Amino acid sequence: MKFILLTLFSLLSSSILAQDISEKIEKTDSLVTAYFESKNHPGMAISIYLGDGMIFSKGYGYADVKEQTPVNPPTSRFRIGSVSKTLTSVGMGVLMQEGKLDPDEIIQTYVPHFPEKEYPITVRQVAGHIAGIRHYIGSEFMSRKLYRTVDEGLTIFQDDPLLFEPGTQYSYSSYGWNLISAVVEGASGENFLPFMKEEVFDPLGMNNTVPEWSNQDIPNLVSFYEQDNSKADFVDNSYKWAGGGFVGTTEDLIRFGVGMMDYEFLNEEVQEELMFPLETSDGNSTNYGMGWSLMQHNGEYWTGHSGGSVGGSTMFLMNKKHKMIIVYTINRSSAGFENLHFKIADIFLDD
Repeated sequence: MKFILLTLFSLLSSSILAQDISEKIEKTDSLVTAYFESKNHPGMAISIYLGDGMIFSKGYGYADVKEQTPVNPPTSRFRIGSVSKTLTSVGMGVLMQEGKLDPDEIIQTYVPHFPEKEYPITVRQVAGHIAGIRHYIGSEFMSRKLYRTVDEGLTIFQDDPLLFEPGTQYSYSSYGWNLISAVVEGASGENFLPFMKEEVFDPLGMNNTVPEWSNQDIPNLVSFYEQDNSKADFVDNSYKWAGGGFVGTTEDLIRFGVGMMDYEFLNEEVQEELMFPLETSDGNSTNYGMGWSLMQHNGEYWTGHSGGSVGGSTMFLMNKKHKMIIVYTINRSSAGFENLHFKIADIFLDD
């Protein structure tokens, strides 16, 4: 009799939990729908993981407005922008774990042909945006040139002086991550793009994450739009693979996040080193590690990255304490997120 009562209680509890999660999913769908419609976005994909599985994955609007092609989260490939830095960070982590890369070595240890500056700069400083390497200037963000190698991408900025003495300030630089991809090549002895596929994407099951070669046909690549929903101008992102040149799906980014939830792929020491925020020489936190941003909401810490591209806006966030990952992509430039990710988190985590 005791066993029967316990079984009934267990079934009842499971039923209540299932009803509770179902209600939260419906509330999330309503929230995202209202956000999507208020912004009049062309298309959007969102995937959410909680506990031990993906609990929500849905497309809104169109991958291509003219063709009325619906967004499909498992297959629709969006520009993920600077979330590429977080993927590349894990490539660094693989090499750190293997003892092939020391982030406190100077850049020339791995990229001997990179011009020396007034001050030495370390890999950690470059990856954490405290090295003084500049960001885009002028129309560089709209580059149309095809860069076939990582070294070609270095030529854009390698002869420019540093903005400040390394370590003294934080200044975001996507070009710094061009240099990180050269570090990966030097430390691994492999070309950057094949290394990322073989050592990060394939092991984590990210079969839909690829570099966006402008001279190749990429299946299921969404169309790209500006804020007024006109087609975005053509750009070639080959000048910045590591910092903003990958395309992928929300469900692939969920797989990536799941791979960081435990320490089977990257051990705890390496993950901590990549994700823990750096400090400037005055002791102030940058809230940024090596390719990972740290964000705080309602007393909870989240880590990940946002991404902005021509015709693309992306958010990738994870909370290890609650084993929650939130990813969404939009095929539109400069889409205002309005803290959608944290509003979603509140639905599921607010007890």
